[in-house]
Amino acid sequence: MAQGLFITGTDTGCGKTEITLGLMHRLQQHGDVVLGMKPVASGAERTADGLRNQDALRIQAQCSRPLSYDQVNPFAYAPPIAPHLAAAAVAEPIDIQHVGEIYSQLSEAADCVLVEGVGGWSVPLNERETLGDLARYLNLPVVLVVGLRLGCINHALMTEACIRMSGCRLLGWVGNLVEPGMEAQAGNISTLNDRLAVPCLGVVPWMEEASPGSVAAYLDDDLLQSSGQ
Repeated sequence: MAQGLFITGTDTGCGKTEITLGLMHRLQQHGDVVLGMKPVASGAERTADGLRNQDALRIQAQCSRPLSYDQVNPFAYAPPIAPHLAAAAVAEPIDIQHVGEIYSQLSEAADCVLVEGVGGWSVPLNERETLGDLARYLNLPVVLVVGLRLGCINHALMTEACIRMSGCRLLGWVGNLVEPGMEAQAGNISTLNDRLAVPCLGVVPWMEEASPGSVAAYLDDDLLQSSGQ
């Protein structure tokens, strides 16, 4: 049975996919068979093969073994809006039990499965459940991606508190610079290190064209390895 990680972020656009791909690459460098999922994606394009989300396609391409698109992204929606609203608009609700079934299948064929969330930790998935409920249902340790820009300290601390209140285990955080001209960048990172009660797994600088390999170079996976991942 594979180990797994759940990748969440401080908000939309913080770089969850880039960090997920970087972590996949980093673990693959150890010779691990690594698979990835983006169970829910809004903002998908209509193609001859059905709805396709670009981030999910990138995760599919990074997997160590071939997976069908539906295994990577079982719930895809066209409008780039909150997932519960996108699902309600087409009467195709998000079922976290179905996500769990796919995750279990993938975990039988991999050393590690990374699951990327959608939006932020508290985003609703349906009338009853949030993204945090999905992470708890999968029973996975969490990596928090902090989009480094103005406001990131508040967002990071609030997200950390929500993760802990949910009962999930927060393994560590990754800083991802999404505002190239961010003022007091070093001070913000120092404050995050002081106030977040988990270790930093890396700080990724702004890149015009990021690749899994270039992101992986800034990630320290020693903590993942020592934590049984």
